[in-house]
Amino acid sequence: MSDPSEILVLVGRLLLWVVVTIYYILEATVLRFVPRKYKFKNIRGNVALVTGGGSGIGRLMCLRLAAEGAIVVTWDVSEAGNLETAKQVQAAGGKIHTYTVNLCDRNAVYATAAKVKKEVGKVDILINNAGVVTGKNFMDSPDDSIVKTFEVNSICLFWTTKAFLGDMLAADKGHIVTIASMAGKLGRPGLVDYCASKFAAVGFHESLQAELKVGGKVGVKTTVVCPVLIMTGMFAGCSTRFLPHLEPQWVANEVVDGILMDVPTLHLPHFMWIMVFNALMLPKKSVDYLGYLLETNMMKTFVGRRKAD
Repeated sequence: MSDPSEILVLVGRLLLWVVVTIYYILEATVLRFVPRKYKFKNIRGNVALVTGGGSGIGRLMCLRLAAEGAIVVTWDVSEAGNLETAKQVQAAGGKIHTYTVNLCDRNAVYATAAKVKKEVGKVDILINNAGVVTGKNFMDSPDDSIVKTFEVNSICLFWTTKAFLGDMLAADKGHIVTIASMAGKLGRPGLVDYCASKFAAVGFHESLQAELKVGGKVGVKTTVVCPVLIMTGMFAGCSTRFLPHLEPQWVANEVVDGILMDVPTLHLPHFMWIMVFNALMLPKKSVDYLGYLLETNMMKTFVGRRKAD
């Protein structure tokens, strides 16, 4: 860039960025003192679809969304899990529709999406929540399990989002939620395939978010959720000595609150952004030693899901 005029343009844009950044920091600081309920958007009557809604935080999010007045749609590979979720939502006075679908089959995803649009209506909120974990060291992970991990945790995001994003783009209104993990920001032992798939999920969110903004679709919101260990059956037996173990109900409520406030990135607990900052700013040896001190090899005692939770 040898042209002086181009250099001046670049300097001017960087100065503008500094001013805008200061404004956004002040805005975020002020908003922290505003009670959440005053920042919530109204989703009463919205159609909210949750993948993996047949158990765990998926079921809990279905219950919370129904309590907020949304018409809930749950997709799960387990028909029994779906029916139990429906039973609980209906008992609480909510509206829910269930569909048994294999998210790894993109043709089944598109066909089921068409049924949802015909029987329920266009989807306003899509929560890509379904996930699986192998929980084995890299060399012990069966090839088929690695493939399935990527199909469920990352590749199916393309099929589900493609199926419903078109209607959101047409209305310039909607919300795409990606339930990722702190394992999608920081790699951990015993989780090579899982971490890689969650890194892909985070990349999916960030790239989609950028594409929507460049395309001027500011009404279509996106949220990525990065929690640490959630105490559901999926990670049964896992344990960390110093990092928090998250209660599923708290996570579900935080996710729905994040949706209602249009939060783009949600770290759970919220202070976990510090770990991401450390990984970017500190020497790798320092980050590795911190992991050693915090004893973050949580997969040593992993058992995994044995029954629906």
